[in-house]
Amino acid sequence: MATNRTFTMIKPDAVSNGHIGAILNDITSAGFKIIALKYTRLTNETAGAFYAVHKERGFFGELVDFMSSGPIIAAILEKDNAIEDFRKLIGATDPTKAEQGTIRNKYAKSIEANAVHGSDSDENAQIEGNFFFSGLERF
Repeated sequence: MATNRTFTMIKPDAVSNGHIGAILNDITSAGFKIIALKYTRLTNETAGAFYAVHKERGFFGELVDFMSSGPIIAAILEKDNAIEDFRKLIGATDPTKAEQGTIRNKYAKSIEANAVHGSDSDENAQIEGNFFFSGLERF
């Protein structure tokens, strides 16, 4: 069942580069409503738990280290067609391949330091949203 909510995370690179406000402005300007917002820092343990789906991949350790290297912003967003529209807004994982004007095109430095995370399915949005937020309707 499709929902109208998605999960995002502004990653440590974008936070340390001072892009929180600009990214949140891009999100709200694209018609998304921010339902929940949290400024936090992941430990290696919590980053490992969040990205456990990638545990067997070669980049897992580097991903965990990167995601625990500084503060992040976690958010739940709401809009019709939220998952698909947000994936379009953030652009390709590789910022050199991201369309002009997308968040990753504007703020990401590399495939690894790609500014934002966006859920890729309703199921993952639910799981990821619940990882950071409790007590929200449908999350």
